Amino acid sequence: MCFFPVFLYSIDRKIPGPLTRQNSQKMEGFPASAGAAKGPDKGAVFMLKNEYLQRVYSQTVTRDPDQKEFHQAVLEFLESLDQIIGQHPEYEKKGIVETFVEPERVITFRVPWVDDKGNIRVNRGYRVQFNSAIGPYKGGLRFHPTVNLSILKFLGFEQILKNSLTTLPMGGAKGGSDFDPKGKSDEEVMRFCQSFMTELQRHIGQFVDVPAGDIGVGAREIGYLFGQYRRVRGTYAAGVLTGKGLSFGGSLVRTEATGYGLCYLTQEMLSKMKHDSFQGKTVVISGSGNVAIFACQKATELGGTVVALSDSNGYIHDPKGIDLDVVKDIKLGHRGRIKEYADRVPGSTYTEGFRGIWTIPCDIALPCATQNEIDGEIAGVIVKNGCLAVAEGANMPCRPEAIQAFQRAGVLFAPAKAANAGGVATSGLEMSQNSMRYAWTFEEVDRRLKDIMTNIFHNIYTAAEECGKPGDLVLGANIAGFMKVANTMLSQGLI
Repeated sequence: MCFFPVFLYSIDRKIPGPLTRQNSQKMEGFPASAGAAKGPDKGAVFMLKNEYLQRVYSQTVTRDPDQKEFHQAVLEFLESLDQIIGQHPEYEKKGIVETFVEPERVITFRVPWVDDKGNIRVNRGYRVQFNSAIGPYKGGLRFHPTVNLSILKFLGFEQILKNSLTTLPMGGAKGGSDFDPKGKSDEEVMRFCQSFMTELQRHIGQFVDVPAGDIGVGAREIGYLFGQYRRVRGTYAAGVLTGKGLSFGGSLVRTEATGYGLCYLTQEMLSKMKHDSFQGKTVVISGSGNVAIFACQKATELGGTVVALSDSNGYIHDPKGIDLDVVKDIKLGHRGRIKEYADRVPGSTYTEGFRGIWTIPCDIALPCATQNEIDGEIAGVIVKNGCLAVAEGANMPCRPEAIQAFQRAGVLFAPAKAANAGGVATSGLEMSQNSMRYAWTFEEVDRRLKDIMTNIFHNIYTAAEECGKPGDLVLGANIAGFMKVANTMLSQGLI
C-alpha cells in the first residue's frame, strides 16, 4: 500500500503548495466580495491526504488563481471526497474529479441597453453550464453588482450536487449579470432583460438549459425574460424558464419553496438527530427576501418563534415574534428596507449592521442572506449562546472555519446544497408540470416538496454513516450528490 504525505492548504493562497500548520496560520484571509463578509479568516486550514485530489485542487487554483469563492467550494468538496476516493480508483483512472470541477461551457457576453435618460449602458452577462450528465443544465440567474465568474462558478458547482440530491434529472448551471435592478424603473429593467435574453436564448432550451431566478431576478424579471425568449424564438416553450407567473406556466409553491424546504429538512434533522422539533424554539433568520420570509412563515407554523430578520443595512429584533404580514408589506409590497419594521411594530428594535443579528441568542439559526456571512468568530458567539442547529438557506453563508466550529461543538449543521434545495426541487416540479401541460394544486406540490426534502436529509445522513462519519451532513451531502453524477459520467464516457 502506498502512503502519501498530508498536505495542508489555506484557501487564500493563489498557488497552493505543501504548508505546515504554523505557516498556514500566517496566511491572510481573501478579500470580501461586495455585499458579503470577507473570506475565510487566517487559520482556516484544510487537509487533503490523497495525492490525486491534491493535484486536482492545485490545478484548479493555478488555472484560475483569483477565483476565491470557487476555490472555497471546490476545496470543501474535495475534503469530503478524500474520505472515499481510495475506494474508487476508477475515478482517477478516468479523470472524473478533474472533469467534474471544470465547467462544460462558460459563456460571457455584453448586454447593451438604454436607460430612461437615453444613455447607452453596457453590462456583462454570463452563463456557466457546469455539468449535464444527469439532465439539462439547471440553475438560477443572478443580477447584482457583485456578480463575477468566480461567484457564478461556485454557485454552478454547488448546483450540480444540489440538483443531484433532489433525485430529479437536472444538471448544474448558474448565470447572471453585474446589472443592479435596484433603483431602476420597470422600463429600464425590461430593456435590460430583453437585451440579456436576446443573447442568452442562443444557449438555452427546455432540453438544454433551464434558467430560473436568484438574487435580483424575481417574478418581474422572469416575465420580461420569458417574453423576450418567446418573441425571438417564435415559440411558446414554457419549460425554458422556471419561476414563471402562474398565468404562463409557473408552479404553485415556487415562491415559498426554498424557505419551506429549508424548514422541512431542518425539522427532519432535529427529529432524527435530537428527537426534537421547532416547537417552542427561538429562531433567528438572516435576510428578508423570499427565502427568509417563507422560512419565517414555515418555522412559525411548525411552532417556532422567529425573533429577528435582516437586510444588507441592518437587522430587526422583535422578542415577541416577527409580524410577518408587516415584513411582507415592506419587502414584497413596496421593496422597502427592513428598518421600517421598527417604526411600525411597537416593542421591536432596529440596529445598523447586518452581521450583528447573530449576537441574538437562538435555538435554531437559519442564515438566508448571502455567502460567507458567518465567520469563525460569529460562529463562536452562536455556539456560546446555546444554539442547537444551523441550516443554510443562502448559498454557502458559513465560512469553512464556522462550519468546523459548529461541528466541534456538536451543533447540528445542514449545508446549503441540501438545506436550500427546495427551490430547485420545485423548479423541477414546475418543469414536470410544463411537460404534462398540467398544474398541480398547492397541496400536491407542497407534499412533493416535503417528501423530496425529507428524502434528501435521509440520503445525506445515510451517506455520512456509510463513510464512518455519522452526523457529518456536509460530508454526506457532498458524497451522495457526487456519486450519482460521477457514476453517470463513467457510463457516458469521456465527453
